[in-house]
Amino acid sequence: MRVLLVEDDLRVARVNREWLERDPDVHVVGTAVNCAQASELLRALTPDLVLLDVHLPDGSGAELLRGWRAAGQWVDVVMVTAAGDEATVRGSLAYGVLDYLIKPFGGSRLAEAVARHRLRARLTQDTFNQAALDRFRGVQASEEAALPKGVDVHTLERVAACLIQALPEPLSAEDVGTRVGLSRVTAWRYLEFLVKSGQAELAHLYGAAGRPAKLYRARE
Repeated sequence: MRVLLVEDDLRVARVNREWLERDPDVHVVGTAVNCAQASELLRALTPDLVLLDVHLPDGSGAELLRGWRAAGQWVDVVMVTAAGDEATVRGSLAYGVLDYLIKPFGGSRLAEAVARHRLRARLTQDTFNQAALDRFRGVQASEEAALPKGVDVHTLERVAACLIQALPEPLSAEDVGTRVGLSRVTAWRYLEFLVKSGQAELAHLYGAAGRPAKLYRARE
């Protein structure tokens, strides 16, 4: 995964780069500090994902995004900004940002955004039916809308994204709980639901004393 950072605060850019490149499949291919440089690097480097700040020295990242879309640039964009006003948020969502992260945020939240991009990239196809389009947009189909009591859709998305980010390695309920910020029992409940709904698969780790440990992997 090739990532372009658009951030004029070099300290923030360095921290985000370190977080991103903890994933061995993620490579930051360039850092732009203003709008002009961002557009130039977007054309030259053709990244898979752009992390875009709003407040830049020569203009607005939100306006830059609008220009990219008008020019037919449909690269996945994650807004990474301190701007939390309604106009900026609504405008960014209207122009199709993959995610919107309001500073300050943690590395785990950034990893979730990367996992969402990875999921979308895996689901890309020439022609969509409704079910495939719903998965691409992260929308539940109506027949899947009724979740069991105690299963929250947003938490479910975070657990699913955690498994996708870890591919091809399987994770235990304790692993997922630690990464997502849930208790082991809560993580287990969500993982079991993902297995039951066909979004994850179950493996067992043998060789340890006692019962085999359950491990979970996103279904590819």
